[in-house]
Amino acid sequence: MTRTHDLRPARLSLRDVLRVGAVGLRARRARVVLSALGIAIGIATMVAVVGLSESSRADLMSRLDRLGTNLLTAEAAEDPLGGTVRLPKNAVAMVERIGPVRHATATAEVDARIRRSDVVPEERTAGVTTQAARTDLLSTLGGEVARGTWLTRAGERLPTAVLGAVAADRLGVTRPGETIMLNDVQVAVVGILEPVELVPTLDRVALIGFPAATRYFGFDGHPTTIFERSTDASVEDVRAVLARTVSPGNEAGVRVSRPSDALAARAAADKGLTALMLGLGAVALLVGGVGVANTMVISVLERRQEIGLRRALGATRNAIRLQFLTESLLLSSLGGVAGALLGSAATYGFARAQGWTAVVPPWSLAGGLAATLAIGVVAGLYPAVRASRLHPTVALNAT
Repeated sequence: MTRTHDLRPARLSLRDVLRVGAVGLRARRARVVLSALGIAIGIATMVAVVGLSESSRADLMSRLDRLGTNLLTAEAAEDPLGGTVRLPKNAVAMVERIGPVRHATATAEVDARIRRSDVVPEERTAGVTTQAARTDLLSTLGGEVARGTWLTRAGERLPTAVLGAVAADRLGVTRPGETIMLNDVQVAVVGILEPVELVPTLDRVALIGFPAATRYFGFDGHPTTIFERSTDASVEDVRAVLARTVSPGNEAGVRVSRPSDALAARAAADKGLTALMLGLGAVALLVGGVGVANTMVISVLERRQEIGLRRALGATRNAIRLQFLTESLLLSSLGGVAGALLGSAATYGFARAQGWTAVVPPWSLAGGLAATLAIGVVAGLYPAVRASRLHPTVALNAT
């Protein structure tokens, strides 16, 4: 009795598939590098955009946590006739009576022109204005003095001033002890502030005490802006009653805002910009995918004799398809890994230069590599199918 055996085509192991797929790449290194470069640029762009956006947003959130989101401001608005509403002199005291309020302070516009010295014409003010401030302003806003000291109980009655960071630069004041002119009064600079992040308008002013403003410049005592800090849980409740508390009966003349909203808006704007940049990265990735497909099609045309020889020696159509599909995947993966490394390096380098904590979300790397594999499959599918359909005799006779 004879036993017959079914002839079955040999199957390539994973190791053999990877080795055969890598042969074509090693034989055409320059073309492989250029094709992979398109993929790398697309992946690097996407990873860097996401990483820089997340790093910037993390820095903003860190600043918000440090500065606090419980600061509210109440400013005098314009009346229907175009003038400015006058807030009550006791507005700060009334705000302090609101239960959840922890700190309240105020500033006021003062009609005093600022000059570097008496030889500078009065009309040349360098874009710097004068405001009266209470001694608790800096602690309420979380500001810091860069050089010198802040206004004291004694100093607020004397012709002394503290300059914002921009004001000091515009006036050419570099250290405490120098003098400036407010109208015709010589005023000593006792301090220069660090930039006030939550209230950047204070960077461009010279701050003097309320008593000094009244004594030397005819200030009437009415505040212009009220600042208050309350508990985090009660910010919205305080916001709802702040206007009518500051100016009873005329709450329409008071404009209430939360300075931290500007930083939150920047974080939201970053999300929109990230989406735009991701779209550009996707376009670059698409161009890279087209380059891979083009490379694979040309590879099939150039290697028809190789394909015919393999088919004549017993390679099945599936084996040929698998070979070229693997080659496409390896090519795309090479570009994807290089792009992920480049994008991560760019993120860390730029974040470090900006003083941020670098953040590269793992999902951006995983998503980039997944997109790379998808492009490899799509770009290599047609060339792989085309290669598998070549008849051995025709392929061997190709020149």
